[in-house]
Amino acid sequence: MTIGQKLLQINWVFVLLICLTASVGFLMLYSASNGRMDPWATRQIIRFFIGLTLMLIVAIVDIRVWLKYAYVIYFIAIGLLLVVEFGGIIGMGAQRWINFGIFNLQPSEIMKVAIILAIARYFYARRLVYVNSFIHISMPLVLIIFPALLILRQPDLGTTILLVATGLTMLFLVGVKLWFFAVGLVLSIIACYPIWNFVLLDYQKSRLLTFFDPGRDPLGAGYHILQSKIALGSGGIFGKGFLKGSQSHLSFLPEKHTDFIFTMLAEELGLIGGLALIFLYLLMLIYAFAISVRCRNHFGRLICMGVSISFFLNIFVNISMVMGILPIVGMPLPLISYGGSAMMTLMFSFGLLLCAFVHRDTHISPGDSEGRYI
Repeated sequence: MTIGQKLLQINWVFVLLICLTASVGFLMLYSASNGRMDPWATRQIIRFFIGLTLMLIVAIVDIRVWLKYAYVIYFIAIGLLLVVEFGGIIGMGAQRWINFGIFNLQPSEIMKVAIILAIARYFYARRLVYVNSFIHISMPLVLIIFPALLILRQPDLGTTILLVATGLTMLFLVGVKLWFFAVGLVLSIIACYPIWNFVLLDYQKSRLLTFFDPGRDPLGAGYHILQSKIALGSGGIFGKGFLKGSQSHLSFLPEKHTDFIFTMLAEELGLIGGLALIFLYLLMLIYAFAISVRCRNHFGRLICMGVSISFFLNIFVNISMVMGILPIVGMPLPLISYGGSAMMTLMFSFGLLLCAFVHRDTHISPGDSEGRYI
């Protein structure tokens, strides 16, 4: 297909949903800065349109190119994580970024996409009998665990959990038997004691304890979630009105432009506004599932599933976190929260999903990273 034909094949309804959801984010960032475009909304709009261009470029690249270079992208991401480990810049008590002068890059966000490509590349041509062999499962486990440990050391517990959950869910979807997950669950329970005593940092322990009892430290570890619940409840059904949120605009709500932006939205636009955003997310997930069903090659289906899983988990964890259903972790709300690396990575992953749709009739032969058309 020519570039023009590929552009016509793109699912433009999905692209429209992306733009509508991102527009909600622009409005919330405008509100977060008290009715000003700077410092957040303007930058986010610029990043979005750069990301939109990146997404369309990724979508029209032959899917066999992504198959061929999946491991290369994964090892580049590993290399960037190692750079962070030994020379990353520190911000807000964490060492997660690489300074490139004009921008800061967060490699853990890149790894969210790299792990999907790597697992899809590993399993795209393996038969089910091999999938359930421990020897064949051990390699993707290494692909998941090694970057997860590097990210945990930064420390970034939220991204670590998301990475592991995405990888394990993909293993489940490719056909790994339940006994494997049962054994993993038992080992995880056994590992809780050493993880609590030797892995988790004091502030992470405090967050977990505060999750069970937010009132134990209302001015310290429990402050974030208590203020979030107050803002959520004060919004009511229809909200206080755009730019009229008291908790956010009087600076009671922390991180209102990043992790707690859904709380600000619910305070200003109420339950109706929150449900409207969730409905947009639901439509995007439905379209992503439909794309995976229509894709005739296994590599494309695995990419669609991986992107959908990661997208859903990101939404679920963020909204559950600000509601007090899950402990507080650093997790941006997709397309809404302010952030450059998260936006670029998300748009790249959407590009891969659209690429799978554009090349849905491409047949990739087992063991052949080049593939052929049918």
